[in-house]
Amino acid sequence: QVQLVESGGGLVQPGGSLRLSCAASGIIFRFYVMGWYRQAPGQQRELVARITSGGKLNYADAVKGRFTISRDNAKNTVYLQMNSLKPEDTAVYYCNADGGIPTLVSWGQGTQVTVSS
Repeated sequence: QVQLVESGGGLVQPGGSLRLSCAASGIIFRFYVMGWYRQAPGQQRELVARITSGGKLNYADAVKGRFTISRDNAKNTVYLQMNSLKPEDTAVYYCNADGGIPTLVSWGQGTQVTVSS
């Protein structure tokens, strides 16, 4: 079974930092594009950041310069370092694994990030 398990979410003040982790199992991790998405209340789910199997990076304009995605293939884990957090970053953050075809796409259950004073 494919499992993506997120951790690291929580409550943080504006300007603070959090690091999210996503541990994957049931996939050949090194072959997958890994990504983070988020969904705020009343909003559509949106791409936050993506990293390919070769290490190419993509970021949403709203987070570029503040967030960093990385992966550790030895640990089958992808990370999202979030700095200079803003209230607008408040959302449920989801881990995504994409093997290149629809049947090889998986999602985690999500982790809540709340940025508030």
